[in-house]
Amino acid sequence: MEILIKISQFILSLSLIIVLHEFGHYLPARYFKIKVEKFYLFFDVNFSLFKKKIGETEWGIGWLPLGGYVKIAGMIDESMDKEQMAKPPQPWEFRSKPSWQRLIIMLGGVTVNFILAIIIYIGLAYSYGSSSISTDSIKDGYLISNPVLLDSGFKTGDKILTVDGEKLSTYSELRKSIIGSTTYQVDRDGDIIDINLPVDFLGKLSSSDDVSSFEFRMPFIIQSVSEESLNKDYDLRQGDIIVSLNDQEIKYADQITKLLKENSNRTIEVELLRDSFRLKKTLNVDENGNLGIFHGATVKDMVDLGYIEVIQNSYSLLESIPVGINKFVSFTGFYFEQFVAIFNPSTGAYKGLGGFIAIGNIFPSFWDWQSFWSTTAFLSIMLGVLNLLPIPALDGGHAMFLMYEMISGRKPSDKFMETVQVIGFIILLSLVIFANGNDIYKLFNFIV
Repeated sequence: MEILIKISQFILSLSLIIVLHEFGHYLPARYFKIKVEKFYLFFDVNFSLFKKKIGETEWGIGWLPLGGYVKIAGMIDESMDKEQMAKPPQPWEFRSKPSWQRLIIMLGGVTVNFILAIIIYIGLAYSYGSSSISTDSIKDGYLISNPVLLDSGFKTGDKILTVDGEKLSTYSELRKSIIGSTTYQVDRDGDIIDINLPVDFLGKLSSSDDVSSFEFRMPFIIQSVSEESLNKDYDLRQGDIIVSLNDQEIKYADQITKLLKENSNRTIEVELLRDSFRLKKTLNVDENGNLGIFHGATVKDMVDLGYIEVIQNSYSLLESIPVGINKFVSFTGFYFEQFVAIFNPSTGAYKGLGGFIAIGNIFPSFWDWQSFWSTTAFLSIMLGVLNLLPIPALDGGHAMFLMYEMISGRKPSDKFMETVQVIGFIILLSLVIFANGNDIYKLFNFIV
């Protein structure tokens, strides 16, 4: 059921983004009185799932979910309609229009993607406000368990002072800083240490099975006791908090592991906090150094116990506008940094390039409108940035040749445009195969 919810959100989000992107091309084309022959969600290679002719445009849904397209008369595009291009130009064709009109049409899809993201972020700010976790409220550093971060020099308990010389005020900023940053200054038990990430840090991180980074150090709050646990009949309740082991005060769950290992196959004195009362119990540690207790904590637990501070803001409609725009700028910059890293072979970030499985996994396994719209806004930014790449067959490639025409006064030949269009398709297909191959490789390793 969870996978169906993920797939449903993915298809709905992708369809919305693609359709609006194509309308960004369609509307200015019609405004400039250019004939649009087809408008398709997904590609209709050989056949369509649905199609209907309305006026002079065929509207349809293809079977290949790699995007969508509008077939604009007199334009060398995905259709590669050489027969039409061999005929004399007609006044209602794309190639007959001034270069500035053609440029507006080509950039219309990207423009709509960016506008959509801004509108969504404004709507989210107005409907849900914003919340952030202050880094100043995290007093005892972070939990570091990812081997890549440990090998780079981080340790559990490190307090992050600056990232590339800048102090970050929120936890989300710190999480995002892992992309593109190079130097972290940490406070480790009073010692100030500079940690310089290796050049191929992102490549190692992308290849790691561990996806954690700077995580919260959480209290040991009991959730349940395993049926195989030596302590299953010891009146341990959900919500009990372990605060002491063998008279040693415990604030975080990560402090317990070492003490349990030292007491394997022994009993250990435990002090629990239950409804503001302290209880003492003698528990059994198995041969593997485990109590057989499942534990965890929610953000609410962390806030209620004073471990972190969440700052909640609400906004009027007018106040939501700059908040939404700032969020759009922030996420666009964040994604651009990822993209630059991917195309820099020395970083190894290309190893983390993902396809449909990776994108689908961005969505939660339950239906949440706030999460859905937030993810849709980010995917809209992704599609916009990708389409701006100067690769033939993408909007950015067409715009690049139009800019050349506007500056030089010379229009590239149809033969040349046909050739680079094929090259562009090969490049895009290679990227799609590589990205989805990465997904399959990671999935195979996970299953094995």
